[in-house]
Amino acid sequence: MASTYFKKAQVAVACALLFGQVTQAHAVGLIQAYQAALQNDPQHRAAIADNQAGQQHEVMGRSALFPQAQFSYSLGKNRGDQTSPDFLGKPHRSDLDYRSSSSGLTIRQTLFNVETFTRYKQSIAQTQLSNAQFDARSKDLMVRVVLAYVEAKYAEDQLALNRAQRDAYAEQKAANDRLFLKGEGTKTDMLETQAKLDVAEASVIESTDNVMNARNALASIMGGEVPSLDSLREGFELPVLVQGSLDEWKTTAERNNPELTAAQLALDIAEQEITKNKGGHAPRLDLNASYSRGKSETLATQKQDSNIRTLGVQLVIPIFSGGYVNAAINQAVAQKEKARADMDATRNKVVNELIKQYRFVKSSEAKIMALRKSVASSLALVEATKQSIKGGIRINIDLLNAQQQLAATQRDLAQAHYGYLASFLRLKVAAGVANLDDLKTIAGFFVAN
Repeated sequence: MASTYFKKAQVAVACALLFGQVTQAHAVGLIQAYQAALQNDPQHRAAIADNQAGQQHEVMGRSALFPQAQFSYSLGKNRGDQTSPDFLGKPHRSDLDYRSSSSGLTIRQTLFNVETFTRYKQSIAQTQLSNAQFDARSKDLMVRVVLAYVEAKYAEDQLALNRAQRDAYAEQKAANDRLFLKGEGTKTDMLETQAKLDVAEASVIESTDNVMNARNALASIMGGEVPSLDSLREGFELPVLVQGSLDEWKTTAERNNPELTAAQLALDIAEQEITKNKGGHAPRLDLNASYSRGKSETLATQKQDSNIRTLGVQLVIPIFSGGYVNAAINQAVAQKEKARADMDATRNKVVNELIKQYRFVKSSEAKIMALRKSVASSLALVEATKQSIKGGIRINIDLLNAQQQLAATQRDLAQAHYGYLASFLRLKVAAGVANLDDLKTIAGFFVAN
């Protein structure tokens, strides 16, 4: 699964390079942001390297099943003396000065070794675990990009709303000033509007900082500056993005969620660790073949050459290891119980996240429709209040409150739109079925400025 995703990611990056990098003259779309993140995000680059390292587990485990060959060579220069009786029985001392050399080739093939065979099965599971972890981290990248993108857009929307509210208060203040000069307004109206204007100005300053911070967070994922972003479409039809019952989504998550897959693989590895350690009590059988060649290897074989070929089997039966094997088995059993508890915790986390996002998406559909009606009503209230003020029915503070209510409702609607899209992706990620098509679906709700 992870290797397939990685290939798709490589294709996406290639497309990004083909069509050019994001420039300051163009708005950044969601897909462009994701393509840039695939290439530049430090966390994703680390995940790729970690997965590449994880592919070697199986290779390393399999290597012990193949023949192990070793060549050795040594060369020495020997100096010394030797004392021996001569033909008359008197001691005779002679100097020794000779060279010696030896070389050998040894090949060993495992025939039966519980520990080696179990380690190979364990290495396969470790590689699969690496793939599952990479799949989870790849899907996490999609979530991080979408969250950073919508948070930046929400910050921009907040800035635009606060500016509009500030401008409305400024316009109202100018009108109050004119009325006051004509003797038709009051000092209270001027002070009320000025107070609202001052708060709105502070909100604009704060919103400007929030926009910069949100863009910087997105830029750190993309690996480049973010000049501007696509805007959310206005008045779009609200589709039903999530279909199926909650139980169906839970079943999908059980089959596809990479975190659950990784937890199950970790449990399998822990079980195999027990079997591997039990192999410390089992006999081992190897086939050994060797060839050695020596020249003047010892004083007794000085000036002699030797060539020896050996073929045979070696049986090793462990008898006592000081209690190490039993301790390793007990440790592995405890690690297995920990892995089982971790798997249960992971399942609870995944199911809770799935339920949370499923309910949020479903409730957001009704919430958005209600907020859209509320925005329309708030707009109508602002216009009606303006007319009522002219007729002497309403006063200045009523208009200020209506404008404030409109801004708050528009803010809540924008937040609901972005939360709906983000929760849709989070739900797909929790179910383990998120892919590039889901990003394209979310990107379809945005339009270039």
